[in-house]
Amino acid sequence: MDNIKIAVIGLGYVGLPLARLFSTKYPTIGLDMNQARVNALMNGHDATLEVDDKLLQKAIANGFRCTSDIEEIRDCNFYVVAVPTPVDENNRPDLKPLWGASETVGKVISKGDIVVYESTVYPGVTEEECLPVVEKVSGLKFNEDFFAGYSPERINPGDKEHTVEKIKKVTSGSTPEVADIIDNVYNSVLINGTHKAPSIKVAEASKIIENSQRDVNIAFMNELAKIFNAMGIDTHDVIEAAASKWNFIKLNPGLVGGHCISVDPYYLIQKAQVYGVLPRIMFSARRLNDGMGAYVANQTIKCMNKKGVMVKDAKILLMGVTFKENCPDVRNTKIVDIYTTLQEYTNNITVYDPWANADVVKHEYGIDITTELPTEKFDAVIMGVAHKQFLELDVKSLVKESGIIYDVKGLLPRDIVDGRL
Repeated sequence: MDNIKIAVIGLGYVGLPLARLFSTKYPTIGLDMNQARVNALMNGHDATLEVDDKLLQKAIANGFRCTSDIEEIRDCNFYVVAVPTPVDENNRPDLKPLWGASETVGKVISKGDIVVYESTVYPGVTEEECLPVVEKVSGLKFNEDFFAGYSPERINPGDKEHTVEKIKKVTSGSTPEVADIIDNVYNSVLINGTHKAPSIKVAEASKIIENSQRDVNIAFMNELAKIFNAMGIDTHDVIEAAASKWNFIKLNPGLVGGHCISVDPYYLIQKAQVYGVLPRIMFSARRLNDGMGAYVANQTIKCMNKKGVMVKDAKILLMGVTFKENCPDVRNTKIVDIYTTLQEYTNNITVYDPWANADVVKHEYGIDITTELPTEKFDAVIMGVAHKQFLELDVKSLVKESGIIYDVKGLLPRDIVDGRL
């Protein structure tokens, strides 16, 4: 395939870093339906903080551009779809963003073009759900007039070590020849190369089990934390001791939020049941991890009761609202579950997070937050996110003399905390 010109559809946490990287080698356009997002990017700022502003500005100076006008991607020949794959209120896969992106591709794709999907899905979505939409809208025949592939994203929000150019990417194509083309395109911009899967379905399945495995492993640690807390044993001490064995996999308990680990397993859970398989381990892991926010809130209340701190109308500080440390991503954050559980007892809850966007949190969850460190003292402080700023704070100074500190991350000095996972 000669003279490759790339269009990346969806400029979020996945699409923008990928588009910026492709632009170092190929003419590249980013398409996003959010005009405010497009304007901000073209002004040289990425609110997700995944692409450094200087890198973004350099890419724009070298010809990379973002748009909300699909006509501007019509003359591209290599389309990459990187839109979200959420679940609905019943945790069922919501393919509407993918269908919409596929319609967009169908409106502009031409004979000989290739479309590659990066969104995390269950095996079969690309060929059974997305490509029929492209065919219908375009009037072109799949694997005759246009071709496809799947290369699952591996973006880890806030991770400045495993950036898109450094990760190894899985690739696949709808024919052996197209698989080679797609593999070569990705290889040309990646430092650590690719793994070419034998089929699109294999590539889809590989991505979804990456996150499902993490979910199951963390659920096991969370279950252990519940057991050992009930026994009065420190979970982290147990893990450190067990980790002295050469083949023990060391993980810590915690809150599982975000758009990957807490969402993707539901896609495989749903599809497995279509084939008559009930994925009991995955389902149990999801249920256990989804309940950890409420568990932390109840453990905090237990600590307060033990210390004689009145829970009703208590002043409580939640440190952090993002789903992980050192990034502004608040998608599916389980801190909200801590907040809503505590609200049954008190409305005097302050949420402090210097990384989060207050307007986004208010819009998504209806919660007011502060990005400035509070000056008053609290009856209870919960450190839910390990932001670097928090680790430099004297957390003890935020608590009343009789107050308690609950450390979700297990990173604060042990002598100042009253409870931790």
